[in-house]
Amino acid sequence: MASVRPLLALHEAGHDIVVVVTGEDRRRSRRAEPSPSPVKEAALGLGLPVAHELAAVRESGADLGVVVAYGHIIPADLLAAVPMVNLHFSLLPRWRGAAPVERAILAGDTTTGVCVMAVDVELDTGAIFASIEVPIGPDETADSLRDRLVDAGAGLLVETLGAGLGEPTQQEGEPVYAHKITQADLELDWSRPASELERIVRVGGAWTTFRGRRLKVWAARLADGVDGVPGSLLGDTVATGRGALRLVEVQPESRGRQPAEAWLVGARTEPGESLG
Repeated sequence: MASVRPLLALHEAGHDIVVVVTGEDRRRSRRAEPSPSPVKEAALGLGLPVAHELAAVRESGADLGVVVAYGHIIPADLLAAVPMVNLHFSLLPRWRGAAPVERAILAGDTTTGVCVMAVDVELDTGAIFASIEVPIGPDETADSLRDRLVDAGAGLLVETLGAGLGEPTQQEGEPVYAHKITQADLELDWSRPASELERIVRVGGAWTTFRGRRLKVWAARLADGVDGVPGSLLGDTVATGRGALRLVEVQPESRGRQPAEAWLVGARTEPGESLG
């Protein structure tokens, strides 16, 4: 969805979009028929031509390409033929790479931002045409932060292109890489401080185990410490390596998301039980 709003903003601003390149139709669930990406659906709704291969860019006659959440390296020969700018959701060179929004939250950053940058053959190394800083709220999830960054970025992109790109500024500072988030990153290790675990939950998809089965934790809050080894349950509160975490919304294996209180009633937890 990150690419839809910038696409709509460019169209509304009157920019001549000659082709939209996005992923091929795919199944969104096991039994569903293949369906178009949100970007393709939006483009077709605007009457714009859509392609699934980068070769269409070379053949389009475009003067400039705009890249948003594409997820692939653009070949050098194509960049030589069609210069491109990228909308990147961090303040470069901090958080180059695949997961800048999630890594900023995991690191406890209080600010991030959006850059309109030149696409280079190396990952997120291009010079910066424009940037805007965005604060990260203390309870902000990756989804809510990404939504705000997309809104800010769409406006910045339209403004920057409308004013003419001008001369970019080279990135300054020590690069920090935002590696792709893995299931190992999302596992709740209860020996860690509660503040770190709460940030993992805010990224989305955090998980632990209960009675040998996976339990996802979708929402949690910092709580006063409780007696017990890390992972110990006292009602809806879990002891950690430092402090405690109160469960708010969870999802047992093969079940839907539900309030933690409802899960606890159904699970009938016993004294001394723990997570993980």
